[in-house]
Amino acid sequence: MPTDLFDQAQAERAKTESPLALRMRPRTLDEFVGQEDIVGPGKLLRRAIEADRLFSSLIFWGPPGTGKTTLAWIIANKTKSHFEILNAVMAGVADIRRVVADAKERRKMYRQRTILLVDEIHRFNKSQQDALLPHVEDGTIILIGATTENPYFEVNSALISRSRLFQLKPLTDDDVRRLVLRALQDAERGYGGRETLLDDDALAHLVQVAGGDVRNALNALELAVESTPPDAQGVRHIDSDVAQDSIQRRAVLYDKEGDAHYDTISAFIKSVRGSDPDAALYWLAKMVYAGEDPRFIMRRLLILSGEDIGLADPMGMVVAAAASQVFDWVGMPEGIYPLVEATLYLATAPKSNSAGNYFRARAQIETEGAGEVPDHLKDANRDAKGLGHGKGYRYPHEFDEHFVAQNYLPREISGMTFYAPSDIGYEQTVAERLARWRTAQRAALGVEGKEGPQLSQAEIERMKKER
Repeated sequence: MPTDLFDQAQAERAKTESPLALRMRPRTLDEFVGQEDIVGPGKLLRRAIEADRLFSSLIFWGPPGTGKTTLAWIIANKTKSHFEILNAVMAGVADIRRVVADAKERRKMYRQRTILLVDEIHRFNKSQQDALLPHVEDGTIILIGATTENPYFEVNSALISRSRLFQLKPLTDDDVRRLVLRALQDAERGYGGRETLLDDDALAHLVQVAGGDVRNALNALELAVESTPPDAQGVRHIDSDVAQDSIQRRAVLYDKEGDAHYDTISAFIKSVRGSDPDAALYWLAKMVYAGEDPRFIMRRLLILSGEDIGLADPMGMVVAAAASQVFDWVGMPEGIYPLVEATLYLATAPKSNSAGNYFRARAQIETEGAGEVPDHLKDANRDAKGLGHGKGYRYPHEFDEHFVAQNYLPREISGMTFYAPSDIGYEQTVAERLARWRTAQRAALGVEGKEGPQLSQAEIERMKKER
């Protein structure tokens, strides 16, 4: 009995001592705001929660502050099943075994199901996730996994296949505004018992800077209210200056090892490749603002200068390399200028991906094997007398235009072409010159021109990943 009284007193203190965001966490679906496409009236998940009929495991995936853990708690409040919670940051296989053992006993003795919430499930390693799998599969536990990371990369595919995946989106500004006002008006859990005046422009600032993360907005509101003394009439006045002090920078979803990192750099590179300098600057600003390593961005620009611009504008790589060196000399914050200059130059340069023709030559070697070097191209410095290496080689600089038609490929593929120059920028001049040379070469060798292997983008991407 004393323990029960102590627990009750502790629970009562938590109502007032817990952070505002925790106190204001919705307790029912009617209080839940946002995610209408998932838990709106008539939606599958809402019907299952209201009927207490969760028969499959769930994975909630979305940015911070969108309601993943809240939905799990609403299920906990609604269900007759036993509800367990593990945080993947602190829990291990021993904790999983304990939960499973208790669940089996509960199922056997009382025919009661167990629902297990694993918060931040992406923090579990493969062996920890594997420890869950057989018990999810046989129904010993119903798993609710909450994650901010893409589960298709961070959660075992076997667990995903046995679960229903729900993706939660950032809350709208109207959703966040509604929840902030609710916290001001709620006398039990929020600030409804205090005289608080929140100016419209202060509210607008909190909402706008929160970036769809209601926890961020409520934390800022709590700081503003708790740090503002009441005036002579007992009113705490939160104006725009107080709001700006409470939440000074807009929250940007950006995990340097997660989806936001890869998605944003992908958008940046595709914008530069697509010749859109405005979009390129926008994604560059997002990355720098969020704390991305500028050297990582510069490396990607160096790669792009060869992969997507190439000989259409040979200065692209020169500018990117120079910008990289200047950045190393200068560092941030002034180093943003060479980074921006390289971005703008490459975004507005003519584009050619002809350097990727290398992979056609590689595919020829993969499928047919590497041909032997013709004798006239072999090193004459060692075996010229004994083996005739180098005999018959014609030195191009001794001929008009410093060109002479002779064979440079293995005999069996003479006349095959791999490089297909574009007709863009400087490479157009290259294409015209090369056409003359190839025509003369084929005529002198008496061979027909033939193209090397044609590759899909998927085949090229495969080769890029291989050493």
